[in-house]
Amino acid sequence: MYHLLGEIRDFYNKTLESGDSRVQEWLFMQSPWPTLTICLSYAYFVKVLGPSLMKNREPMQLRWVMVGYNFFMVAVSLAIFLLLGFYGWFGHYNWKCQPVDYTDSREAILMTHLSWWYYISKFVEFIDTIFFVLRKKFTHVSTLHVIHHGMMPMSVWWGVKFTPGGHSTFFAFVNSFVHILMYFYYGLAAVGPHMSKYLWWKQHMTTIQMVQFIAIFVHSFQLLFRPDCNYPRGFMWWIGFHAIMFWFLFWDFYKNTYFAKRLKNAATGKGFSRSVSNGRAQGATPVDANGKANGKLNGEAKNGTNGFVKRTANGRQKNGSFLDGYCHINGLHDWENSEHDKKQE
Repeated sequence: MYHLLGEIRDFYNKTLESGDSRVQEWLFMQSPWPTLTICLSYAYFVKVLGPSLMKNREPMQLRWVMVGYNFFMVAVSLAIFLLLGFYGWFGHYNWKCQPVDYTDSREAILMTHLSWWYYISKFVEFIDTIFFVLRKKFTHVSTLHVIHHGMMPMSVWWGVKFTPGGHSTFFAFVNSFVHILMYFYYGLAAVGPHMSKYLWWKQHMTTIQMVQFIAIFVHSFQLLFRPDCNYPRGFMWWIGFHAIMFWFLFWDFYKNTYFAKRLKNAATGKGFSRSVSNGRAQGATPVDANGKANGKLNGEAKNGTNGFVKRTANGRQKNGSFLDGYCHINGLHDWENSEHDKKQE
């Protein structure tokens, strides 16, 4: 047993020594343990310690803090996306095969720095979940949400340590573009319920996220057909595996949020009808029945009861939040903007 442990230790040390020497002295790059410790601490806080501390406290009012945070993340994502593009994917990078440049050239060093900053941004995104905890939106801190956020820094660490540049940066390039849209959506949503009319594209946001993982999957596994590409095959599998896993996680959310809701609404006669009595229909109707034309039957109900039908069955509550529909308020994460805890603070 002692001999086996010694071999494991030697293999671990040799593996770390084979990392990119340019990042060796950078923060958290000496070993994976600091990153793993932070990720596990995050999971413990958002699932155990945080809810316990907030149990007998009032939810924090963080609207404008969230607005600022979300638009800050828009700026961070935009900067990473543009720099990865201008110094790589918009220019000299080969979309079919891009080996890692381990030289000290200006472009290579910049791509290395961008890879590290992308890694650091994954820690910053923990704030998404911390906001849920501080606002006592515990139902939004789902296991899938915590897995997605909690494992990203650990997953990206290996890329920064061994392949900070080249083919693997396509993941950060595409993901940063999606995060521009995502955090812009969250920022508008955090402003208040009056912004809901501008947030009709929530479902499309989830679709875009799934498309990115398909693109990453295809881009990574195309190397199976390019044996002459000088890029580590282990990282091809590593990135491709993550793309597959995240696609299925988002597909599960999409299926449970949209397909299941449509079936439920169809069964109860609510929701996605094209012409609805006592409410606003989404399409035009040729006949007026005790009300106004242009898609309305029986007029408009008072106080918005059974009102807007598109995506918001059961209408509006007095405080402006939605039931059984899209709740675009306070920047809820796209995995958690579903049927739980929809009331405005």
